[in-house]
Amino acid sequence: MSILQTRGVKKHFTEGRETVTVLKGIDFDVDRGEIVALEGPSGSGKTTFLSILGCILAPSSGEVVVDGKPADEKHLARIRRQSLGFVFQQFNLFPALTAVENVEYALNVKGVRGGNARTEAERVIDAVGLGARKHFLPRDLSGGQKQRVAIARALAGNAPILLADEPTANLDSQSGTQILELFRALAKQEERALVIVTHDPKVRGIADRVVHIQDGALV
Repeated sequence: MSILQTRGVKKHFTEGRETVTVLKGIDFDVDRGEIVALEGPSGSGKTTFLSILGCILAPSSGEVVVDGKPADEKHLARIRRQSLGFVFQQFNLFPALTAVENVEYALNVKGVRGGNARTEAERVIDAVGLGARKHFLPRDLSGGQKQRVAIARALAGNAPILLADEPTANLDSQSGTQILELFRALAKQEERALVIVTHDPKVRGIADRVVHIQDGALV
């Protein structure tokens, strides 16, 4: 059964007097425990589509259903809090918070607080191999280490749907392989759905399905 689906999703942006159509009516389904790699050339619309799946952008038309709930104003806050974990390409870490505090803050937003939040934050920081640097600020971490914090933040709280925008882009080959193995274990052992926007051919090795997007349409 699909845990994430879209029907007829379109997205338009206005540039001056012109309307640019970025997505052209996309139907898409992801099941629990399924890993989908979303590939396409730059400018194809894949990051815009991922942002709509993650309820960061609203579609111009069409429907998004997340874990059985339509992504409308009534359900949006709850969906973001309970159902989605998002790995951003640009990290989006709070510079004044340590690695573990960045993860803990994300848990606080989801309603997990106190000792439970700290225990869970430390667990996922350890899981992505950053236990020795959990008290480091972002400025003291490498690009790959910042990406691991971003991934840990998405993993925290057991969201059933994980969305990742180029999650291995800032990692060396060995670290990237480790993160992909972790993603696959989460999908298969915990039945989390995972959608990965990527140019990394290694992602195909863990994906159940590869979907191509070109000129705003699935092909």
